[in-house]
Amino acid sequence: MAFYGPAMALTIPFPHPDGGEVAVLIQRLEADLPLPAYARPGDAGLDLRAAAGAELPAGGGRALVPTGIAVAIPTGFAGFVQPRSGLARDHGVTCLNTPGLIDSGYRGELKVLLVNTDPGKPFTVQRGERIAQLVIQPVTVAELREVDELPPSERGSGGFGSTGR
Repeated sequence: MAFYGPAMALTIPFPHPDGGEVAVLIQRLEADLPLPAYARPGDAGLDLRAAAGAELPAGGGRALVPTGIAVAIPTGFAGFVQPRSGLARDHGVTCLNTPGLIDSGYRGELKVLLVNTDPGKPFTVQRGERIAQLVIQPVTVAELREVDELPPSERGSGGFGSTGR
């Protein structure tokens, strides 16, 4: 059952230009799930939990898993959904479209697109299980300036594999 209650403030310990911390408003959509939390002091990612179970078949099975929360990230910041290293190491489960970008204007439920890369073992996501991490970071808005030619650089147009093995 969904719970649509008032938004709560989740304070993210992040240096802000005014010297304070960044407050991220969070709305709990599932009353019985814990709010995202840092596992240890100094961690960069808040653990996100599954609000529903899902089956990920072996060899590329995927599912869009709801988290039971919505957030209001302040302007000048963005949220980035990252995989959990333990799920990847132990089960081959990671996030597609990673990092998943959450713009400051988005107010819908956060969902995580999981994929099972294990070639032979399916994976079952359990409700309440930690499935990904949310990292809040400052972002800079770019001012694009069209030019006829770009200035030279040492690297030039060297791309994929240009620095060797």
